[in-house]
Amino acid sequence: MELTTFWFAVIAFLWTGYFVLEGFDFGVGMLVPVLAGNEAERKQVLGTIGPVWDGNEVWLITAVGAMFAAFPAWYAGMLSSFYLPILLILSGLIVRGVGLEWRGKVRHASDRAWCDLGVLVGSALPAFLWGAVFADLLRGSATAAMVGGVFSLSLCLLHGAVFVALKTSGPVRSRARRAAVVAAAVALPAAVAALSNIPVAGTEGAAPEPASWLWGAALVAMAALAAGVALTWRGRDGWAFAATASSIALGSAALFGALWPAPLPGLTVAEAASGPYTLGVLTWIGLIALPFVLGYQAWSYWVFRKRLTAEVS
Repeated sequence: MELTTFWFAVIAFLWTGYFVLEGFDFGVGMLVPVLAGNEAERKQVLGTIGPVWDGNEVWLITAVGAMFAAFPAWYAGMLSSFYLPILLILSGLIVRGVGLEWRGKVRHASDRAWCDLGVLVGSALPAFLWGAVFADLLRGSATAAMVGGVFSLSLCLLHGAVFVALKTSGPVRSRARRAAVVAAAVALPAAVAALSNIPVAGTEGAAPEPASWLWGAALVAMAALAAGVALTWRGRDGWAFAATASSIALGSAALFGALWPAPLPGLTVAEAASGPYTLGVLTWIGLIALPFVLGYQAWSYWVFRKRLTAEVS
């Protein structure tokens, strides 16, 4: 495998990890007002992502950093073309982080309400805009961007509701299951509209083999999404979360498969790549550092694996 192909696959993997992990973070942040009826339940809901949300953001930093190092022309073209939405995404991430960090440090209920609003807005903006950015990158139209944004937003809501059902007990868990079904009413039709267009966008004028592979990934992603809803309704929370996570991962695979070998209009991966020496050095750094990062994050999820209950103070 050529280093350009290898690093494109690595970047796709990093973005996929970000979409899967931050996807439920965004969903949880948006669902707090729906799932929590009092302060104890709000702490319970936010506690599901409390130990992991900042670690999940590292996937974005790593993905963008890898793009900068391995494909500087792709990095520059994408970030400059979507300057405003990416600025809004970063603003949302900052507001969300401030809300999560300061919520436990303020005493008055009104101050906590402002923090909750910051978490909600800071979760909704990236959840919508990332879908809009990548859909516009593929199709180049405002309609596609809107469909992609609605799809990613509803998918994050569904993924977050399933995660809360997995991580909590009591009334919050029951509400999370109902919220997952409601979110699915939007996410499933949006998935059909969004994922069905991914192979067409990336394989226009190309050979039929990649198109069939992309169609397969998109169809399995939609099936996994539907299975996640059914499993949630039946109380199989672990399997439901695995299904929604698999749906996001497969959708991301179809997305980056559509972007290969031209991640930007008129720019191929080979043209966007750094020199062989740079890619070689990056490969050694990645092979040494990535296992430690993955191992640490897996360990952190294992440590905080237990369900949370609402503790009334």
